[in-house]
Amino acid sequence: MAEKTEIHSCPELIDCIQQVGFLPLLESGIPGYAAEAMLAEECRFTEFPDGTWEWPLWQWKGPVVTEGNCVYGRFFAGKAGFISREWWPDFCNWRRHSHPVPEEGSIEEAILATLCEHGSMIARELRAACDFTGPKMRSKFDAFVNRLQMACYVVTEDFVYPVDKHGREYGFGWSLLTTPERLLGRAACQCSRAPEASYQRMAAHLLQLLPHATEKQIAKLLR
Repeated sequence: MAEKTEIHSCPELIDCIQQVGFLPLLESGIPGYAAEAMLAEECRFTEFPDGTWEWPLWQWKGPVVTEGNCVYGRFFAGKAGFISREWWPDFCNWRRHSHPVPEEGSIEEAILATLCEHGSMIARELRAACDFTGPKMRSKFDAFVNRLQMACYVVTEDFVYPVDKHGREYGFGWSLLTTPERLLGRAACQCSRAPEASYQRMAAHLLQLLPHATEKQIAKLLR
């Protein structure tokens, strides 16, 4: 980042996403450019002697997705991150051009049709509805869903957590998947610019934001 940003709270993370437009959750390949890298020391992952842990960034993802006026999914080389609503039309425009899925009759099309029919589903429910229930089918299914996220056809609406016998949420949570059209509206997924113009606009923004990054690193982030 041109100026070092230190995040201490969920509202500060939301503000950061709005300022930078694109923010990977974890390591991005560009030093310092990830929500995890920007966390203040007291907000980093902490594991306790009894095996429990605390990680504010993980706890903030749900509120950021539902309240932060941004979109979350596996957008950056198959890794998760946030995109502000302001930049989403350009990002969606470019990605749907450069990742032309789902093709008619493809598995991706069937998965997307199932998700559209139900509105939103956690990944394991969607996997079962699409009959990916046999041995080693989870990883195959996840690969298809990841491609749909990279192509901006599927995003995360929220996170759902299991509850223990005391009524307390635990674990890392499950992504509640939906389409960006359902989450943001169809107009938010449309852009008047040509896909290449959207790419150039985003690349110029990121090169200004990350003066230490190379054009190759920016291209890898956006491709």
